[in-house]
Amino acid sequence: MDDFVRNKLSEWGLSTLIETFKDQGINKDHFYDLEDEEIKELIPKVGPRKTFKRHFKLLKVLPSSPERIRPNFAAGNMDMDPREESSQCQSPSVKRKRPNSAAEESIMCEVNDIMKVVKMKLQNEKKTELNGFLKNKISDLETRKRMLVGVFGKTGAGKSSLINAIVGEKNLLPSGSVCACTSVMFKVEANNDNKKYEAEIEFIKKEEWKEELWFYKNLLDDDDNDAREKLTALYRKDWESKSVEELMDKKYFRGIPEFLTRNKKTLKCESAKELHDKIVKYVSASNEEDDGVRQYWPLVECVTVRLPNKELLQHVTLVDLAGNGDRNKSRDNMWKKMVGKCSTVWIVAEITRAASEKEAWEILQNANSLMGNGGECQRIHFICTKSDDVGVQSGADVRDLVLKRNQVAKRQVNKEFQKEYPQSSEQFSFEVFTVSGQEFANSVHLQPDDTEIPKLRNVLRSLNNNHSEALNYVSGARGILSLIQGTRCRGVADSKMQACRDLKEKMQHELEVLQKAIDEIYRTFERCLTEGVEESQDSCVGQMKSMLHPRGEKGSAFHNKLKFAVMNNGVFKAKNGRKKNINTTLSSELTGSIDKEFRMTFPNEDKSGPFKGAIDSFSLDTERMINTYKDVRLQLRFLKTEEDKLKTKLKKIIREDKKTVYSSLTATIEDNMQKCYTDAAEFKGVGSMEKMRSTINDHVHDQKDTMFQMAKDNMLGQLNELRGKILKKLQETLLESVQLSLGTDDCSFPDVSGELAMVEKFYNQLEANPNPN
Repeated sequence: MDDFVRNKLSEWGLSTLIETFKDQGINKDHFYDLEDEEIKELIPKVGPRKTFKRHFKLLKVLPSSPERIRPNFAAGNMDMDPREESSQCQSPSVKRKRPNSAAEESIMCEVNDIMKVVKMKLQNEKKTELNGFLKNKISDLETRKRMLVGVFGKTGAGKSSLINAIVGEKNLLPSGSVCACTSVMFKVEANNDNKKYEAEIEFIKKEEWKEELWFYKNLLDDDDNDAREKLTALYRKDWESKSVEELMDKKYFRGIPEFLTRNKKTLKCESAKELHDKIVKYVSASNEEDDGVRQYWPLVECVTVRLPNKELLQHVTLVDLAGNGDRNKSRDNMWKKMVGKCSTVWIVAEITRAASEKEAWEILQNANSLMGNGGECQRIHFICTKSDDVGVQSGADVRDLVLKRNQVAKRQVNKEFQKEYPQSSEQFSFEVFTVSGQEFANSVHLQPDDTEIPKLRNVLRSLNNNHSEALNYVSGARGILSLIQGTRCRGVADSKMQACRDLKEKMQHELEVLQKAIDEIYRTFERCLTEGVEESQDSCVGQMKSMLHPRGEKGSAFHNKLKFAVMNNGVFKAKNGRKKNINTTLSSELTGSIDKEFRMTFPNEDKSGPFKGAIDSFSLDTERMINTYKDVRLQLRFLKTEEDKLKTKLKKIIREDKKTVYSSLTATIEDNMQKCYTDAAEFKGVGSMEKMRSTINDHVHDQKDTMFQMAKDNMLGQLNELRGKILKKLQETLLESVQLSLGTDDCSFPDVSGELAMVEKFYNQLEANPNPN
């Protein structure tokens, strides 16, 4: 053993292993060549082994750098800034490379360990307001976010093969069978906890299934194949002769006791194939009606599959958004919520009819408002699958045929998108991919790059890039450590007092500027909505006529559709991807009046700040103040990181709240229309269709002078609440941070100069190149 190995083990808090490594004669060269099995033999205990492997991984992937520098920042010796000192140890001519994803993950783990140690130190100190404040700030650092990629497409479009190819698991989702039903949501993400293949199954509520059963038993159409498929899957032929109460008997749910107890069901397997065999009855309709196996997918709300060793999915979740919502309230709400959270959406269709695939385009149309102003989508990718299917099985010209048709398909789909969504280019980036999962796996005619699966994987890698997250995390830790160390300084009371006064004045000024900017935006929305109310009042009668007297639909067929709609809060049964909604039709003029302004005010693009950049413009200008108040520069550094972190948090709050603000227009209309739907649903027998029509028409006519005004007032009220929340959060959080960081002297705080220097080095490495390679 040499000093390098001894020092590393001591530095990583693993001094108890020094004798073991010494007995095995491990020097620096041996240390770098250790394999997983050797590490397991050397360190049999799981806890120390995990700690060792994390530090070991970081040591191997980080760019070469000088050994850690621990400048003395003890009280009274604050002349050297750690960033300045560390930079002196590196030649300016040497360009530092940005750490890769694995290094960034390891850096975050390393800094997390450092902050845990610091938090333990603070636990041993006297309980003060500042002490509690600092411990809370350390806890706040522990936040992670997954990016959601929503996958749309009808059964048979090749979604399963696509996902299999993307995640590199041939046996996970068998082609053509998973999510054959139109209700189960299917999520695929990385298992970051262990090496198992896991599935977590969430069920709908028992009360909701009972309500759904009643609906099917009383309003089942002869052509309602989806409902028949659901009932047959769970009950076989029993549903035809038994009552709702009999069908709720516990004997039908023996295989899923979790459904009755409202718990999630968890499955753990050693392989993807084993997991598939276990989950298929929860996600897929069987092709054999009398196979004797009861299927539970009608009761399932969501299935989350977690796969081991999938760095590509480290911070990304693929969500198969089967169908177009569902009659079940909880499933439909989850569907809408998930669509609203997707930052990227994949529309999947077979290449042979991608440009003319009505269902794919109609799904996109129906989800458009949920993804755009009502969501956070930034990218739409149209994926043409089965690109290798050109009708030729062999021959040297197969590849040329495939590539030529791919280019034609891309042009056609792009043209169709521009025709159908001319305004969407302002909100979404749109790209077409032509893929072949089969050729990617077998490479008979195409090279891997020809299949464009590698391109889609790169899309996920770009979403999975956690550089900014790592930088923000380390920056936050650096700020907290700076404040702790700066608080130990003595003899700087005058500087603190003056800096505190200047910061409060600056904060008040910036808050006033921000409020004026938001007030102007509020007035703009008010003008737009006033016009929207007038247009809604003028058009609502005509809208109802087209909804309730559709061309070509007469007699019992439309009677059943209308009966379904009034039983389903104004939503007609989806047919071939098309869904008509009385509420969204009535609110369309209101939403249309504000759509453009809303996109500019609350853009989904990360680089464009909400409220037209007003949040980004807010600044305490602490960096400039550092030159004036050098004695308290560590405290000012903390306030800078605190301000940045707060603005990031505010953007997340705004991103979530703006969905509610936008959807409030339709939600208000839906609430107002609820009574007439309930009344209309009571009619039965001869003449009931006309009575339903009259009830809805009369309600709209009587309410039009108030209903749309209420929707306008409700949205403006929510905007006002959001404005108040933002201003209050900014003022209270920053005022507390300023007062505690500059109004407290406590030299009894622990010396964290060593920890600060370590985090400083990591921060410099991450900041060296903020852009992906």
